Amino acid sequence: METMGADMERRVFAVGTILAGLGVVLGAFGAHALKTRMSPELLGTFETGVRYQMYHGLGMLALAWAIDRWPERRLAPAAVLLIVGTLVFSGSLYLLVLTGARWFGAITPFGGVALIAGWGYAAWKILVNSDGTGGGQ
Repeated sequence: METMGADMERRVFAVGTILAGLGVVLGAFGAHALKTRMSPELLGTFETGVRYQMYHGLGMLALAWAIDRWPERRLAPAAVLLIVGTLVFSGSLYLLVLTGARWFGAITPFGGVALIAGWGYAAWKILVNSDGTGGGQ
């Protein structure tokens, strides 16, 4: 019988691979389809979205490993924050570039905050014991 931790690990790993794979697709789209149609500034903004998506897709692979390694640390909220953060951060940059609606840039920092919170939560849960003391297993 599959445990909840193994199921969570598999799902987080799958999301990481999807984010990374889409990062490759979007990077190629930017390099080939947008390069001649966008200003260097907008192309740079699009590339930032791709870069952060790729970083966090790969980071999700590491988080999946941590979920398997330390199931008692309850790292699922970190995964949710990273997924939401990536979608909001990178997604708002893609929309800003593709639609020209500059107001999407005002949404981007919320994604950044979710990313920071996700990594901070993961570090905290790995470093602090359930009784609040430092250390870990």
